Amino acid sequence: MNFSVLPPEINSALMFAGAGPGPMLAAASAWTGLAGDLGSAAASFSAVTSQLATGSWQGPASAAMTGVAASYARWLTTAAAQAEQAAGQAQAAVSAFEAALAATVHPGAVSANRGRLRSLVASNLLGQNAPAIAAVEAVYEQMWAADVAAMLGYHGEASAVALSLTPFTPSPSAAATPGGAVIIAGFPFLDLGNVTIGGFNLASGNLGLGNLGSFNPGSANTGSVNLGNANIGDLNLGSGNIGSYNLGGGNTGDLNPGSGNTGTLNWGSGNIGSYNLGGGNLGSYNLGSGNTGDTNFGGGNTGNLNVGGGNTGNSNFGFGNTGNVNFGNGNTGDTNFGSGNLGSGNIGFGNKGSHNIGFGNSGNNNIGFGLTGDNQIGFGALNSGSGNLGFGNSGNGNIGFFNSGNNNIGMGNSGNGVGALSVEFGSSAERSSGFGNSGELSTGIGNSGQLSTGWFNSATTSTGWFNSGTTNTGWFNSGTTNTGIGNSGGNLVTGSMGLFNSGHTNTGSFNAGSMNTGDFNSGNVNTGYFNSGNINTGFFNSGDLNTGLFNSVNQPVQNSGWLHTGTNNSGYANAGTFNSGFDNNARDEHAEFVTGNSGLANVGNYNAGIINVGDHLSGFRNSVPTITSTANISGFVNAGTSISGFFNFGSLMSGFANFDDEVSGYLNGDSRASGWIH
Repeated sequence: MNFSVLPPEINSALMFAGAGPGPMLAAASAWTGLAGDLGSAAASFSAVTSQLATGSWQGPASAAMTGVAASYARWLTTAAAQAEQAAGQAQAAVSAFEAALAATVHPGAVSANRGRLRSLVASNLLGQNAPAIAAVEAVYEQMWAADVAAMLGYHGEASAVALSLTPFTPSPSAAATPGGAVIIAGFPFLDLGNVTIGGFNLASGNLGLGNLGSFNPGSANTGSVNLGNANIGDLNLGSGNIGSYNLGGGNTGDLNPGSGNTGTLNWGSGNIGSYNLGGGNLGSYNLGSGNTGDTNFGGGNTGNLNVGGGNTGNSNFGFGNTGNVNFGNGNTGDTNFGSGNLGSGNIGFGNKGSHNIGFGNSGNNNIGFGLTGDNQIGFGALNSGSGNLGFGNSGNGNIGFFNSGNNNIGMGNSGNGVGALSVEFGSSAERSSGFGNSGELSTGIGNSGQLSTGWFNSATTSTGWFNSGTTNTGWFNSGTTNTGIGNSGGNLVTGSMGLFNSGHTNTGSFNAGSMNTGDFNSGNVNTGYFNSGNINTGFFNSGDLNTGLFNSVNQPVQNSGWLHTGTNNSGYANAGTFNSGFDNNARDEHAEFVTGNSGLANVGNYNAGIINVGDHLSGFRNSVPTITSTANISGFVNAGTSISGFFNFGSLMSGFANFDDEVSGYLNGDSRASGWIH
């Protein structure tokens, strides 16, 4: 980890946000107690066996017992010394942490410094604060250097502590343990049919069980110093992460204070990218949600450097613009200042053309309103288009104000409307309903994606809010074909049904792995909870193909669970390969196996959820017209292809209870419609 590139806001927060030295002090105390108990047991055992061998029990059996007992006593003595070493190293880790914490700048001091800088910059109208700004920045640089030095020192000392640990010596009976398992510190390994319960860690200093790593207070981690469960990585405060320094669950990446992110340092959930403050972004440096692009401030933008919502383009300030550098709403073109302009370089509202100043002009280079033609100055009709009811309309058949498109009911639209029962404001899209939409055939507010229903969706055929991935049902999803909230997986295969998954095809929540049924799994194809290994049925397994709990070994079997037909399945009664869950089966007599399902009773391939029939579905009871179709459906009780939402039948749809193709909204029976009841 390169701590020098992280500002003091992050390094200080990482040091002060954790549980402190308490858990490691408890571990040191526990190891000290264990060392004493093992030493006492060794002395007592040796004394008892010596009395037996020199007393009434003589002969060959006594001699054999004496040899075995001496071997076990030596192992107890060695284990006591190793436990004492672990206690000392845990105490050394505490000392290293306390020294680093003392050398780290308090987050409050960093925040105060940044607040002082913002105040000075805001009042620096004439440059009078330049010396004070320089002084504040110099102090900030000193904070940065102090934090980096503290973190590097802590990393070096903690690494030295871990490297100096001696692995526990197996007991004399370990060679006879089922599955090649090692019994450490007296924990038993039980074999209950094909169900195994392992109670050991394959490293030192762990407070939990089933870890492949050191100093984990949690269980089933592959890595070190994790304060949660089933993480693959180091220093995670949370569960089901693949990466390090995460403060949430189900992340794939590093330094995420949220959940379900794929990337680095996202303050929020469901992002694909880095340095986002918000949820459901596909890109980096976004302050907001549901954006596709970089450095957007707002929601539902497709592009870069936009301030507002529902823009398709770059550097727009406003809503529903299609183009670049527009200031206003519903403009189609570039560098417009105003709303509802169809063209470029206009200052005003409802102009159809370019470089106009005024309202409702049809033409170019006009100054005034209602002018038809080019290079005119003056006043024309209330509307320069035909069949309009209102003022400043340069399009045709509009009811309202400043529309340069046609057949709109509303204000400031440069796209064409749907007609009766739909109202449009500040939209540049064709046949959209709502406010500030630049996506064609969308219903809602601030959608730059086509055929979306909801608010601030930047991708196509989504139902919900702040989705930057396609065909999602829910909120803050940056992956594709997800049903739920904050899912960033699914872009290459199928999304998940649940919350905050960064893997694909999961049924559950907080999974950074893929094709899992359950929660907090960082491995793949697991049925259960908190598994960092693969193809397990159960809980807290860091090995592979285990059926049970707390196992850190790999089992030499084809499946975990029960009654499968095929290989690499977990759960119960699945047919095929790489399925998790229950009763996922072939869809007809011509297809023997299925692949990549999670959940319950799915028929097809790569489905997540319950009773889906087809391929690439997430949700509940979704289906396709033919058994060979790739559906790409999310939601509940949909039939067709490329659908999100509820109770829809057709293709390319979002919303609720629609029955045709290319539709968004609610209760529509016509094709290419948005809004309500068309």
